[in-house]
Amino acid sequence: MDMDLLQKRKEIVYQFICDKTYVPMKIKELAIVLQVTKEMRPELEYVLDELIAEGKIEISKRGKYRKRKRKIFTGTFIGHPRGFGFVEIEGKEEDVFISEDDMMGALHKDEVQVEMLPERTGKRPEGRIIKILSHGITEVVGTYQKNKNFGFVVPDNQRIGKDIFIPIERSKGAVNGHKVLVEITDYGGDRKKPEGKIKEIIGHINDPGTDVLSIVYAQEIPLEFPEKVLRQAQRTPDEVSEADRAFRTDLRDWTIVTIDGEDAKDLDDGISLTRKGQLYQLGVHIADVTNYVQENSALDREALKRGTSVYLADRVIPMLPHKLSNGICSLNEGKDRLALSCLMDIDEKGNVVSHQICETVIRVTRRMTYTSVKKILEDHDEQEIEKYRELVPMFEEMEQLATVLRKKRRKRGSIDFDFPETKMILNEKGVPVEIRPYERNTATKLIEDFMLIANETVAEDYFWQEIPFLYRTHDTPDPEKIQKLAAFIYNFGYSIKNTKEEIHPKELQKLLARIEDSPEEDLISRLTLRSLKQAKYTVECSGHFGLAAKYYCHFTSPIRRYPDLQIHRIIKENLRGKLNADRVNHYQSILPAVADQCSKLERRADEAERETEKMKKAQYMKSHLGEEYEGVISGITTWGIYVELPNTIEGMVHVSNMWDDMYYYKEETMEMIGSQFGKVYSLGQKVKIQVLRSDPETRTIDFVFI
Repeated sequence: MDMDLLQKRKEIVYQFICDKTYVPMKIKELAIVLQVTKEMRPELEYVLDELIAEGKIEISKRGKYRKRKRKIFTGTFIGHPRGFGFVEIEGKEEDVFISEDDMMGALHKDEVQVEMLPERTGKRPEGRIIKILSHGITEVVGTYQKNKNFGFVVPDNQRIGKDIFIPIERSKGAVNGHKVLVEITDYGGDRKKPEGKIKEIIGHINDPGTDVLSIVYAQEIPLEFPEKVLRQAQRTPDEVSEADRAFRTDLRDWTIVTIDGEDAKDLDDGISLTRKGQLYQLGVHIADVTNYVQENSALDREALKRGTSVYLADRVIPMLPHKLSNGICSLNEGKDRLALSCLMDIDEKGNVVSHQICETVIRVTRRMTYTSVKKILEDHDEQEIEKYRELVPMFEEMEQLATVLRKKRRKRGSIDFDFPETKMILNEKGVPVEIRPYERNTATKLIEDFMLIANETVAEDYFWQEIPFLYRTHDTPDPEKIQKLAAFIYNFGYSIKNTKEEIHPKELQKLLARIEDSPEEDLISRLTLRSLKQAKYTVECSGHFGLAAKYYCHFTSPIRRYPDLQIHRIIKENLRGKLNADRVNHYQSILPAVADQCSKLERRADEAERETEKMKKAQYMKSHLGEEYEGVISGITTWGIYVELPNTIEGMVHVSNMWDDMYYYKEETMEMIGSQFGKVYSLGQKVKIQVLRSDPETRTIDFVFI
């Protein structure tokens, strides 16, 4: 049937069914009334099926057609490990709950049509899936289990609630316990399991590193560099050539240091500091990676495909091959290196009174570590001070300047979430033997402060030049989320001004200052963080809410972040006077897609890092079953209470394991309350727990209260 004709007939039939006088009819009755001949009845049936698929009409159990009474929406299905799921609908604040019986065989990330069910007072919206429009997952990582004549794969992702059937001839010789990558060939349905074929055997579950590799594969993070990219990297020189030094500002006689972790190999930022009267002269020197990674080269395309380096518990998956990242692009001590330098004159109030961005050649004086600089500035370690005697005055002035810059940021409202990161020590088999909080110190903060001011300075410069650019932006939070936060903190005796209007970051900063050193500090800090939006890359300079900065970009890490590499290319073209109208148009056309892709790839890397950390923590706790700890309640849901231990490990006390009473969740106050004896569990409360079980496969840790 011709499309125009189909559309006309659909309109006629739909108008007829929508008529006030219409009484639900079967297809035979409709055919009679609409004067459709017996030969044409299949076409009428096709038209009716199309209207059903569009969610405009429905068919009753008795086979009668009527106008659909309930609303239909399109969204993405998000599976839940406990068998039910939700549909995320764009523009709707609340997700739609889907019970196990109403999923119609939908899998995690499927695009679906959902029919809303009658609303129940005080309950979240519920619906049922009426059509699967497209499948969001084509490949799955999981554990192979072999039967006599077939096998199946149990997905690692708990949100995929079905095992995948594997015919024996499509198993690629996998054995029990193999981690595999499966391509789905048949999605099954309500009563039929999905079917697939094994595309790749990742390794055995007992082999060191297979667990992390499984997460890498699941997130579709590329591991190996293509041959073409490696060949191009191999052709990169080991030393800076005379030709590359030409026309650059020579800063090789400057005292420049790098400050990084002990195990860092890709050193992309060096710093220098001198005083001139009342002014601090700060130099932030960043590796000139674009000198070796030309636009649209195989290296450049691969870097954009990866977006960022990924830092996992047992490995780093770099954005650029090691030949570059650890070699010519790394600011190694005593070696000539090309750099883009941001040289800033900063007054005693932290204002950048003048600056220069220039192409330079530098030679790092000393490779310092955070530990060494901390020993000098915080611990006043005599041995360390003696060892770096000639540099100590500069480090002391750096500390002064960092304090000035931090004070200025705080004054304008910058929010500083000082959560401890997790430090993991793994043995040779990749099993964690120690997990502890990794606190920021004077040295880490110092580097942070200098990178922030360089990023701001570069962003402001290029904003006012009106040159196409990539900015790092962080939008103002949704008022609804801030209102929810305000309602919650009110229970603790705190308040936030202007929650109904656009909030200023200073208000949240004041809140964090008020809760400092209180029992609820960690809890409210986390809830405040969750109330904020996610930072992203954009071509518009809309400001950074968290930093309370009007102008911000990522300039300081081109070895491990593509946006930095991208803006270095723009800066260099501009410095060389090559940014003509054609090049401006070129950047205007490519940058929105680059910004979008880099934001997505950053989220992918974050997810992989998060999942790896959860798995390693579960591995660690497996050897501590039965042990008792004191922790803090970090989250409460209908099904249980999350408890965080001092070593940053979080586990759950499931409501079914709270044997002393029948507990219910009070959403308004986020409390778990015993219905018989009235015992209350609140966020931030100190509790004692025992480790009940730990499962690295599902990345879950279960506690019980003691």
